[in-house]
Amino acid sequence: MPCEGCTERDNASTGATMEFLLLSFSGLLRLRVLLFLIFLTVHLVTLAGNAMIVVAVLMEPSRPPMLFFLCQLSAIEFCYTLVVVPKALLSLVGGSTISFLGCAAQMHFFVALGGAECFLLAVMSYDRYVAVCQPLRYAAVMSQGLCLRLALLCGLAAFAISLGMTAAVFRLPFCRSHRIDHFFCDIPAVMHLACTQSYTPELPLLAGCVLLLLVPFLLILASYTCIVVALLRITTPGGRGKAFSTCVSHLAITLLHYGCATFIYIRPKSSYLPARDKVLSLVYTNITPLMYPLIYGLRNKEIRGILRKRMRRKKIDRVN
Repeated sequence: MPCEGCTERDNASTGATMEFLLLSFSGLLRLRVLLFLIFLTVHLVTLAGNAMIVVAVLMEPSRPPMLFFLCQLSAIEFCYTLVVVPKALLSLVGGSTISFLGCAAQMHFFVALGGAECFLLAVMSYDRYVAVCQPLRYAAVMSQGLCLRLALLCGLAAFAISLGMTAAVFRLPFCRSHRIDHFFCDIPAVMHLACTQSYTPELPLLAGCVLLLLVPFLLILASYTCIVVALLRITTPGGRGKAFSTCVSHLAITLLHYGCATFIYIRPKSSYLPARDKVLSLVYTNITPLMYPLIYGLRNKEIRGILRKRMRRKKIDRVN
């Protein structure tokens, strides 16, 4: 429903001089300090974990495709948290304002990095498909040149789609209230302020969400369907378990990422509930990025091997 006091003057205020107020968790004043300490700790651990994986992979001379994509994924998560969490921490200290352009930039980079992650997860599922279903051709198919082109395509496609979605949101007329009941400029929270009655402005956003979420998910589903079929043909239980273990980490991260993202973004504006959405946003902006290095660090043999190798070298250097 549009606000009653929405006028042309208010609509014109959606320029570079307009500011938004991030309310964050203003209803939990007594818990602000505790929430700040928890978020800060999770943020620092997340940055350290993802940075550790990126540095470890970059220092390894020979990088197989899965390690290359894992390095890309950790780099995306590192930037992803930096886009959202610092401003959220400031909003916990006190009501944090963000400019019109700052809000648009935060939304753009948040959606772009999240979309790049969706595409990269689809590429990683294809990598697992080739490894399980065509192991003899794996080195020829997943060449270094193809991996670089796929990684670049993931980033460019996500940033282009995100730019269109962000432009669609900030072309909308906003009501007099510029108070965003969220801890960052998320699409549903900002659209909740728009003075529009029709669903027409939501169509470009729905199209963008389909491209960023549904298309990669269908590709992942197709890859894992082929993988399951190939696993069923393996007669030895040991061989089947070994082949499936290479997919467990990727499958766990895919379910974590798509679970919340699909629920938040593929739905009409009318179903937006600030309290519920903020809790879900905490999961995919804080908990999920924290889980990535834990899942891959504990389950990926190459990562564990690289970290052990680096720790041994440090011990030797200290002795010498």
